[in-house]
Amino acid sequence: MKFSPAAKAAFLAAASLLAAPSAAFAGQSAAAAAARGASLRRHRAFLGRATSASASSAVGSARNYGASAGVANLLAANVASNIGLRRTGLIALPLSLRGGTASALSSAATEEAVEAAPQEIFRGDYAPLPYKVSNVSMDFDIRDGKTVVESELTVVPNEGEGDLVLDGEADALKLLSISLNGKDLVEGTDYTLKGDELTIPATLLGDGPSKLVTRVEIEPEQNTQLSGLYRSGTMYCTQCEAMGFRRITFYPDRPDNMAVFDRVRIEADKESYPVLLGNGNKVESGETSDGRHFATWSDPYPKPSYLFCIVAGNLGSISSTYTTQPSGREVHLEVFSEPDNVEKLDHAMESLKKSMKWDEDTFGLEYDLDIYNVVAVNDFNMGAMENKGLNVFNTAYVLADAKSATDTDYERIESVIGHEYFHNWTGNRVTCRDWFQLTLKEGLTVYRDQRFSGDMMNSHAVKRIEDVNALRARQFAEDAGPMSHPIRPESYISMDNFYTATVYSKGAEVIRMYETLLGKEGFRKGMDLYFERHDGNAVTCDDFLSAMGDANGVDLSQFGRWYSTNGTPTVKYETKFDEEKKTFYLTLSQESNSDEPLHIPIAVGLLDKVSGKEVVPTTVLNLKEAKQTFEFPVEGDVLPSILRKFSAPVKLVGSSDDEEADWAFLAANDSDGFNRWESGQKLYANLIFKAMRGEQSEGSTEEYVFEAFQRALALDTNDFSIQAYALIMPSESTLAEELDVVDPIALHKARSGVKKSVARKYYSEIRAKYDELTAAMGSGEDIQVDATSIGQRRLRNVLLDYLCSVKETPEERETASELAMNQFESSYGMTDRYAALSCLVSMDGEEAVVKRREAALKKFYEDADGDALVLNKWFMCQALADLPDVLDRVKALVEHPEFTLSNPNRCRSLISAFSMNAAHFHAEDGEGYKFLGDIIAKADKLNPQMSSGMGRSLVQWRRYSEERGALMKAELQKLSDMKPISNDLFEVVGRGLK
Repeated sequence: MKFSPAAKAAFLAAASLLAAPSAAFAGQSAAAAAARGASLRRHRAFLGRATSASASSAVGSARNYGASAGVANLLAANVASNIGLRRTGLIALPLSLRGGTASALSSAATEEAVEAAPQEIFRGDYAPLPYKVSNVSMDFDIRDGKTVVESELTVVPNEGEGDLVLDGEADALKLLSISLNGKDLVEGTDYTLKGDELTIPATLLGDGPSKLVTRVEIEPEQNTQLSGLYRSGTMYCTQCEAMGFRRITFYPDRPDNMAVFDRVRIEADKESYPVLLGNGNKVESGETSDGRHFATWSDPYPKPSYLFCIVAGNLGSISSTYTTQPSGREVHLEVFSEPDNVEKLDHAMESLKKSMKWDEDTFGLEYDLDIYNVVAVNDFNMGAMENKGLNVFNTAYVLADAKSATDTDYERIESVIGHEYFHNWTGNRVTCRDWFQLTLKEGLTVYRDQRFSGDMMNSHAVKRIEDVNALRARQFAEDAGPMSHPIRPESYISMDNFYTATVYSKGAEVIRMYETLLGKEGFRKGMDLYFERHDGNAVTCDDFLSAMGDANGVDLSQFGRWYSTNGTPTVKYETKFDEEKKTFYLTLSQESNSDEPLHIPIAVGLLDKVSGKEVVPTTVLNLKEAKQTFEFPVEGDVLPSILRKFSAPVKLVGSSDDEEADWAFLAANDSDGFNRWESGQKLYANLIFKAMRGEQSEGSTEEYVFEAFQRALALDTNDFSIQAYALIMPSESTLAEELDVVDPIALHKARSGVKKSVARKYYSEIRAKYDELTAAMGSGEDIQVDATSIGQRRLRNVLLDYLCSVKETPEERETASELAMNQFESSYGMTDRYAALSCLVSMDGEEAVVKRREAALKKFYEDADGDALVLNKWFMCQALADLPDVLDRVKALVEHPEFTLSNPNRCRSLISAFSMNAAHFHAEDGEGYKFLGDIIAKADKLNPQMSSGMGRSLVQWRRYSEERGALMKAELQKLSDMKPISNDLFEVVGRGLK
């Protein structure tokens, strides 16, 4: 792709990088300085190509689209959550039978698999294995370009009849030898190897234990799928969930085969790979005579193959200890990264200790090994992986210091560290029987990490707002589209595609409803019984439901319908007050995709209509019928506060004659923090939708919004985050869920217009509050990451966002860009610098304004100094920019030497971020769709997980106008016609075209 004339200005100011490397390199190691110097040289070369290929106006268009730091930060968090939503959210997982990068080991079997029709797997077809593996011993001989894996499996009869079938991907494994009970086996006579299955007949196995030994050769260096054993930078590492172990050796690669990995020996070159790690405890290590060394690990707990892990690399680390309670076990804790990043590991270590203590205090769950290791990996498809005793993390969820990580990064690291640790019990000790039960471990563990995070930030209302925002923006959209599925799916082609917001986030909401119905004590009783019954087993969602019901003597069979119902239910309400009887009537009705009514807990409080005081505290109503009426004795008329704390994942629809007045009343008086925020959001949304329809903004709606904003701005509180969220308008993605046909450009224009009108009316008050916070916070290097400091920065950056939205005249653009630039230059921490940059990248117009924007981008890149995570932010903020030529800029950035499709973080930071920049991605000419389609086709050859994830941006074509929908569908059809195509992408595209 060429550098377009329109995009030249984005990099013009950065031409000064052609000068010699800066003195910032002083004091670095020679290797680090060389690497970062090379990074700048590549950037200079890119700038040279770009500027020579372009003849552009540096001034650009004076047109303003009103981009905001608040929206940019929300979208940035959304992109980042894509990384973590395999482990705290939702990127799909490994493996493809219809494509991906084939190594030199490919065989004719691979071609057969490519041409074969994909197989749909159904939950109802589950059958136990006729043979299981009970014990495993493995040897890894790691050499550059080739790794030999020898596996000794103890095979025992299980249930039913049938042969022993072992999974093994044809494009990943080269079988060198196979023997059973000491006898070499002959293909065609003793076993068959067809496609991705190796079958040994039951007649060879007998009724007792058998020893099966295989030797295979694999090429981790060629594994661009990042599933199985692969190389990332200076290390080798594994990722086996969901089905990556079959890319390492032949094995019954499914979660209900729980085996003890007695011995895993790893051997590699000592100088290149001095650190050798495995699951469990290290039992032996030593050196060999040829400059190599080994380490042997043993894990005493049975586990499925998806939890297997090894790491070999040149790593630095920090270490500490934690003493569990009440048993007093001293656990060695160690967090590893590439040596240059060791100084960024402290927050992860502290988060781990907090997680361990919280789980002991809250659920009475202790850690059960002597060692707990965490490894940060740059090339990683998801957020993190809970491998027993050896967690592997995307660097984005481990590395943090004030100069490279935002407050959101710090909070997310704490959350994801907690999530993976909590999996030790909810996922490892008790795992899922089959992948249809994935929400059993993921929904439950997301709920646990949400509670943990709420406790750590000391504001469950803030955490609830964040979680519901994410749910509505992602999961509600998923429920409304062709990828809609229950939290326990009924079928799949590629399991990778069901690590989704539904399984994770909606699954967590279902777990939260258990607690709402049973109370905290009842929920704890259910958890205790669940572990007592199922520790060491692979079980189902029904087993969890039974434990919860039995522990509390409650019949939860109707509640179980949540597991099989897709879509977002709607709850409608009507009210009536009988003055004579002094009774308030609340009628609730439900609509869902379930054939029979769901059991929905509706948390309700009642406020006196005159005084605003709460007259009935929060009460949980059990909506179990299609329509029910609940009665409340009261002295006077009341206003209900319904769905407090978002007690169920539903859409709430009222029937009031004056809903806006009700929302305004609740926004001013509700004692429930979530519903007070929610009422303000509804007021904002109503005004935005009226603006979209071209209705007069003057009147009660605008007055209600102004009052709510003014009240929130003047709020006297130390919970600055609550104040910040009260000021932020609903995101465009959340608003889009309320529309039958989405017009992204009109929606963007309406939301921006409302924000500008609010900012203009209260400009002086906003600026005064901004200046007050700036003076109170200072700008030194002592960046605190406590709840109060985070809240102050969050509030100030929301205010900066409003102030920078006022930029219609040259004078306003000058003021806005100067304000943002002052914050950018005076701030030490990444939170404030990135917020300022997010405002600046959407500034256009006069030469001085453009110069500030380009200077800030140049400075940010230069200060990144080769730091991959900071460079991701540099790419992301430009992809989210609100400029008319943003697509041209993104195309130019694809050609930047620091961009690569092979690294998931980098790909998400630019490509996925742009697809979330709705008003520009959905431009009427369809060029955004064509661009994404081309990228997806390229990515599918490298990493099917990435391609299928990006493909979801096209499947919602029915939500848009006929013209836009046709253009999106055309790109899906092109992808569908592509050969070869991975199973992952095939399934997403196929569902999208149905």
